[in-house]
Amino acid sequence: MLHHIELWVPDLSRAVREWGWLLGRLGWLPYQDWEHGRSWRLGPAYLVVERSPAMSAPEHDRMRPGLNHLAFHAGSPARVDALSAEAPDHGWTLLFAHRHPYAGGPGHHAAYLANTDGFEVELVASDVA
Repeated sequence: MLHHIELWVPDLSRAVREWGWLLGRLGWLPYQDWEHGRSWRLGPAYLVVERSPAMSAPEHDRMRPGLNHLAFHAGSPARVDALSAEAPDHGWTLLFAHRHPYAGGPGHHAAYLANTDGFEVELVASDVA
């Protein structure tokens, strides 16, 4: 079981707005709040956004070695579609729009979103049988 994920971000207030909206819509609850960071929790796992003074670069690049994206269970296909439609109002851009919602392949209903800082998430729809 995953314990936590910590993302270092260049702008904490922007990260709180963007990640806070998304995680809140996915059922994550605010967990910790300190001067340089925030976190949200779902069950035993939590996700941190932090503006660390130890960062060695001013931006994230998902195309470099390291984190490419985080994938979240997001509910029904209709819920994934609703989230992807709301996302631009909250700092997220739909990736691979020409192949949405099957950019991950036939039968894989998902939305791929990137935020202002270049972090990508995949919102995966539940299997529907």
